[in-house]
Amino acid sequence: MAYLQRAGIARKLGSGLIARALVLPFAFFALMHLPIESRAHAADAKSCDGNAGLTLPKGFCATIFADHVGAPRHMAVAPDGTVYVNNRNRKPSPGGSLLALKDSNGDGNADIIERFGPADGGGTGIAIYKNGLFVDLGDKIVRYDLTPGDIAPKGKPETVVSDIPVNGDHKSRPFSIDPKGNLFVDLGSATNSCQQDNRAEESPGIDPCEELKTHAGIWRFDANKTGQVFSPAERYATGLRNAAGIDFDDAGRVFATQHGRDQLYENWPKLYSSQQGTDQPAEVLVALQEGGDYGWPYCYYDGIQQKNVLAPEYGGDGGKAVGRCAEKLPPVAAFPGHWAPNDLAIYKGKAFPETYRGGAFIAFHGSWNRSSGPQQGYNVVFQPLEAGKASGPYSIFADGFRDGDPKGVEHRPTGLAVGPDGALYVSDDAAGRIWRIAYNG
Repeated sequence: MAYLQRAGIARKLGSGLIARALVLPFAFFALMHLPIESRAHAADAKSCDGNAGLTLPKGFCATIFADHVGAPRHMAVAPDGTVYVNNRNRKPSPGGSLLALKDSNGDGNADIIERFGPADGGGTGIAIYKNGLFVDLGDKIVRYDLTPGDIAPKGKPETVVSDIPVNGDHKSRPFSIDPKGNLFVDLGSATNSCQQDNRAEESPGIDPCEELKTHAGIWRFDANKTGQVFSPAERYATGLRNAAGIDFDDAGRVFATQHGRDQLYENWPKLYSSQQGTDQPAEVLVALQEGGDYGWPYCYYDGIQQKNVLAPEYGGDGGKAVGRCAEKLPPVAAFPGHWAPNDLAIYKGKAFPETYRGGAFIAFHGSWNRSSGPQQGYNVVFQPLEAGKASGPYSIFADGFRDGDPKGVEHRPTGLAVGPDGALYVSDDAAGRIWRIAYNG
């Protein structure tokens, strides 16, 4: 696992061809009669100058699909290309906290934006399944009917799962729905490391950690049913501090990212150096197994040693002792500490080159807690996968979010979605932007 590799492959693409004014009316008429995939490709070919501030591998093109739309979190794209967004508004929106965006003229930008849902009820998770739009609204997951011809849902939603705990440090409820209707929901931990006094220096861990009954794991429900109520009985996997990204591959394997714990150095300065607090623990990608235990809070993954080690709250000695962690499941891949993997998209499209198909795109929100700095992340990484395992080192696919904006605006990747044409959408909840990344060859 290439924990220390940080590949920045990419050069900005040259400007696209600009049609002569004489033929513009005829070009527009022809463009409107192309299928959505061809129209989008035509738009990409002419509007790719500068990649909207991003750095990408050669052959890829980024355009701004929408801008200043609030705090967009996760996204889902319908077969007709409509992009649905769970929008965590910073203030109530009279039109609703959820977004439906559509590019009706094929120019690569959303020219129709409709709001719906509760004014102040936005969250993170969102997915499309069987003509229904499933949305995380905090303590519940609801389903809106998607009606052909309507951009935004018009009817009231049905509650799929209610009474979901939302207390503690991690209140987002990301989820994913596989083709069988398995609804996998992340319930992040209520604390940093299950200490008796949360985030306090040298406070010991609670053993056993009681919050594992209702937090720090993946719960499985049925997307084909309504009226389900949360209970500990539906827990699918445990020991995941905050699995903010969940997705599945074509073979039905389910993967999740995990935010590693914070404050090794700050809470245990006698055991860890500031540099160790910067580097550890690794962020990880795991393959979910029913009944699997991935170690939190008793263990964390040391990306340099490439193994689970005992946490200091439970007798750890700065990364040497393993103890009970030898029995915990290891990750598929590991990444630098504190980058904050906020979403995951297994690429099941066909528009990108063969090397990307079946691999994992991960949106890293960026760090705030690398002890000795500088803060890092703020990028989209690609991790190649084969048969459910890492098939090579990760590379940085998209960069420049934090410092690529000519106006000096900071952007932080937080959501990913793949459209029916194979384009990759990236949301930014810091400045309210959504990019569309396509491959032009």
